[in-house]
Amino acid sequence: MSEIEAELQAAVDQRRNFAIISHPDAGKTTLTEKLLLYGGAIHQAGAVKARRAQRHATSDWMEMEQQRGISITSTVLQFEYRGCHINLLDTPGHQDFSEDTYRTLAAADNAVMLIDAAKGLEPQTRKLFEVCRMRGLPIFTFVNKLDRPGREPLELLDEIEQELDLQTYAVNWPIGMGDRFKGVFDRRSRQIHLFERSAHGQREAIDTVIDLGDPRIEDLLEPELYYQFKDDLEVLEGLGPELDLEQVHQGKMTPVFFGSAMTNFGVELFLDAFLDYALKPVAHMSTEGEIPPTYPEFSGFVFKLQANMDPKHRDRVAFIRVCSGKFEKDMTVNHARTGKVVRLSRPQKLFAQDRAVIEEAYPGDVIGLNNPGVFAIGDTIYVGQKLEYEGIPSFSPELFAYLKNPNPSKFKQFQKGVSELREEGAVQIMYSADEAKRDPILAAVGQLQFEVVQFRLQNEYGVETRLELLPYSVARWVEGGWEALQKVGRLFNTVTVKDIWDRPVLLFRNEWNLHQLQEDHPELKLNAIAPVVSGREPASL
Repeated sequence: MSEIEAELQAAVDQRRNFAIISHPDAGKTTLTEKLLLYGGAIHQAGAVKARRAQRHATSDWMEMEQQRGISITSTVLQFEYRGCHINLLDTPGHQDFSEDTYRTLAAADNAVMLIDAAKGLEPQTRKLFEVCRMRGLPIFTFVNKLDRPGREPLELLDEIEQELDLQTYAVNWPIGMGDRFKGVFDRRSRQIHLFERSAHGQREAIDTVIDLGDPRIEDLLEPELYYQFKDDLEVLEGLGPELDLEQVHQGKMTPVFFGSAMTNFGVELFLDAFLDYALKPVAHMSTEGEIPPTYPEFSGFVFKLQANMDPKHRDRVAFIRVCSGKFEKDMTVNHARTGKVVRLSRPQKLFAQDRAVIEEAYPGDVIGLNNPGVFAIGDTIYVGQKLEYEGIPSFSPELFAYLKNPNPSKFKQFQKGVSELREEGAVQIMYSADEAKRDPILAAVGQLQFEVVQFRLQNEYGVETRLELLPYSVARWVEGGWEALQKVGRLFNTVTVKDIWDRPVLLFRNEWNLHQLQEDHPELKLNAIAPVVSGREPASL
């Protein structure tokens, strides 16, 4: 093994990278904050509440997020814990931003699925779980909010197994629930952790650790709770499967943890087990086959763009997942899509909105690069032999609206704002095939995307806009482009628009109109997912 390969292997062994997925309100941002608290990255955690006086959560930096108490953009947080270097990709929980979450999952090696103990599996969690399954990501489950009344733990495990067809293995087990939630039993160490509450969970929880057979347990726990716990444990250990890490790494079994992010109960136990069980940075598929992280030449791909993270500097940041080799400040790389050579100056280590310039990064790390219009989502950068990683497709939007600029004197700002938000993937942009109609058409997965675009155009570019909703709900890309479209002649009950790569897209009022057209023109091949511009088409799609 060469010196650089040995250095890369050592760096890969120390790295863990994961994204958190959940339904809105399951406590994702709170859990993120608590993981940072235990990682020593922050000293006091701030929960997300739409309360002015409260410290805002570190991962929610955009003004609109802080006003509404929701996460709109994915952020990247990096911290050290137990000698490991952790990259935490925080994603929006709101379904209107599932596309941003999908792109972030392309850069993750593991996923943490967060479930509310009272609600169990919710629609958005299921949707995101399917994306993880498609990508073959290992999934770790954290059942949250046990400090509130909730469903029986065995019932929750059963729901995950039945509905997601995913085997479960409980790594720890709760003792009590709601007001009577006293702690958890850690099956790894065979010890009971009894927790004391700290004020709003802003500091690390104090816990008393007792071995399972210790006679003091009966003094510290109410008899009823203790016997209930013993009964549950008997069922779990008699009927439950053994932990199989190979199955976990293939996404077929999920280690389950119980706790309360708000009060910090069980967060540290989860983090400890995660470091031991999670996948280290993995190989990525490219046009040259699988590229292992220890491949000596540097390569990586852009999975997210963000404009105006620092409004004072009008910056644009490209988030790059390092896939192989060693990244060094000021290195020059090849840009696969354009063939240009790019010098990577001022690379940044990201911590939500805070940045620090970094000298080097390794596979599994995420770095921020200033993006003066060079990068698009899905772009590959590399050194040495040319290669391109799998591209990141766009989903079919379901809402469409003309975006009008009522103030002609703001034309330049309007154009710039639309262009930068499009690059970022905040919304898809299309244009009418009729040259006389110049207004951009916003195409979104959810209504909130429209609101965010208008809010940011006003806030970051000083442009007020009006929306004119269009009566369509289905979009399909035409395989074979304009040529294929011309061959079929005139089409009914559909309108043709073009995306920003000048490819024809058909918009339909409803699925019925789409099926009608497909029956009339079986030779016309239509796609629900936009063709990838850069890189390989992902095989799973």
